[in-house]
Amino acid sequence: MVGPDYVRPTAPTPTTYKEAADGWKIAQPGDDAPKGDWWKGFNDPVLDGLMAQIDVNNQTIAIYMARVREANAGTQAARAALWPIVGASGAAVRNNSGSTTSGRSTNSAYNIEIGASWEPDLWGGVRRQIESAGAGAQASAADLANARLSVQASLANNYLVMRVQDAQIKLLQDTVAAYDRSLTLTKNQYSAGIVARGDVTQAEAQYKSTQAQVIDAQLSRAQLEHAIAVLVGKPPSELSLAPNPTMVAVYPDVPLAVPSTLLERRPDIAAAERRAASANAQIGVAQAAFFPNLTLTASGGLQSSVIGSLLSLPSRYWSLGAALAQTIFDAGLRTAQKEQAIASYDEAVATYRSTVLTGFQEVEDNLAALNLLAQEMEVQSAAVVAAKQSAEIAMNQYRAGVANYLAVVVLQANALSNERTALALTARRLAASVNLVKALGGGWSETQLALGSDPSKVIH
Repeated sequence: MVGPDYVRPTAPTPTTYKEAADGWKIAQPGDDAPKGDWWKGFNDPVLDGLMAQIDVNNQTIAIYMARVREANAGTQAARAALWPIVGASGAAVRNNSGSTTSGRSTNSAYNIEIGASWEPDLWGGVRRQIESAGAGAQASAADLANARLSVQASLANNYLVMRVQDAQIKLLQDTVAAYDRSLTLTKNQYSAGIVARGDVTQAEAQYKSTQAQVIDAQLSRAQLEHAIAVLVGKPPSELSLAPNPTMVAVYPDVPLAVPSTLLERRPDIAAAERRAASANAQIGVAQAAFFPNLTLTASGGLQSSVIGSLLSLPSRYWSLGAALAQTIFDAGLRTAQKEQAIASYDEAVATYRSTVLTGFQEVEDNLAALNLLAQEMEVQSAAVVAAKQSAEIAMNQYRAGVANYLAVVVLQANALSNERTALALTARRLAASVNLVKALGGGWSETQLALGSDPSKVIH
């Protein structure tokens, strides 16, 4: 076959992950990446149930499934060009030739014919087209896997953040209740002439402000629930998830393999590599156009002017032929098409290498996030304890009449801010866990890509 044979492009691949901290679990043979239902590591049955609905109802996945079927059909269409085209026809014609000396002449003709034509793939142009279509079908299959993984990660992130939002709402509601008690205390002290009117207004402002924060948190929670509904293919009005403010955050133990395995574990990298293979085959398709085409034809049938004798032996006929065609002048069209195919291949290779680099970046980003967020959460937990103690001391001093209410308001607001920050860090760390699994490919492997429509063959 004319054209270059495909060789997988090289890509910059580090030997280790920079952000993999000491003590990070190193993958053992057989568990070098999360397998299958990776989200089960979060130990949430509700999340498991939502994930089960994705393949059935999610419309983004439905789009990519249709594209896979379309690509596989394109591969079958390309294969069809290897075979002869066979056709059959039948005709009955009656015509009048006009006036003659003996009167008007009327003739009849009856014909049945079977014909075939075949263009042998002398230079491999058709086989290169099949190669290109097959690689494109594999890219579509990898796109489907990537879309599925992205939807799963989006669902997990939205669900886990919603659960953290449940805890935020509970914290704010408990704080509103505490501020309500403080407001009642301040009003009573004002009525007794112990404190000034300003203390009451400060307590009221703090109480109302926190009530507004509850409403805002409920809005965010509602929007997250709506996003989850769309991801599982339901109208938002048909999905309601009961609040669970006491959910215990779980951070799955995700093992790391050597970076080189990432090239086989991420479906977006596999899709980019398969598109490079498809573009490489198109160079051969363009190069085959420089060579002559051979067409073989054969036909045979029955022909008679009398329908009664159409099926008789004397009515039969046949023909065989061969034609060789070569384009002599096309004003540089074929050369331009070949250069275009080469440029498309170079673009696909650059895209592949860029996708690989982005994959390594995403792994490093989320490794750094998990390592540093764990440290930040430890420090923030200590800050929460200290802020709560400061607020309690200030409130006791206020009750004893040795502190003004402004100091209480400031320290209570600081305590609430620290608690909300701790919850926000929990959400970020959960998201980093999900995103690390996604960055590592979610347990997918390029060996799952069938060659064309034949699931018994896989690429290696």
